Amino acid sequence: MTNTVLCSRYGVELEGLERPPFPGNEGQRIYERVSRKAWDDWIRMQTVLINEHRLTPFEPDARKFLAGEREKFLFGGEVAVPATYKPVGG
Repeated sequence: MTNTVLCSRYGVELEGLERPPFPGNEGQRIYERVSRKAWDDWIRMQTVLINEHRLTPFEPDARKFLAGEREKFLFGGEVAVPATYKPVGG
């Protein structure tokens, strides 16, 4: 049986994640409120942010930045994509 959630990003019922993406309260919150589609979209956006901001993901400041951007992306807000970013084919 598939897990369905009212997705906080898209505002409709969608297929949810199979399990929390990481341990703890934040992982559980994402599991309960974020769809698989929104999570997959976040993973792609996270890659853009890492590349465009030239982040090293294991550094504490980079992790804090990405956690804040993840919150905005999944639960409402504007993500800090540099103005110079041009999507492929865009």
